[in-house]
Amino acid sequence: MYLHLGQDTVIQTKDIIGIFDLENSTISKYTREYLAKAERSGRVINVSMEMPKSFVLCCDKSEQITVYISQISSTTLLKRSRFMENLSNV
Repeated sequence: MYLHLGQDTVIQTKDIIGIFDLENSTISKYTREYLAKAERSGRVINVSMEMPKSFVLCCDKSEQITVYISQISSTTLLKRSRFMENLSNV
């Protein structure tokens, strides 16, 4: 199944490692360092034209980790992903 992250960006739910609230998780020094390192290495994709609210860690088949920054809240993204899982169980 797929998850819409905003703008024209859609990812496969099986590739998702985690969905994180940007405001709460960046309190940690380690999270800020990780995001800065990912950005320096070109692994961050900003799909937000507005104020970012969440980030999604994804790992593809080649085990390359990509960080998606989204204007959609982590709660909404989680609800969407669960909704899609429930549809696939029908």
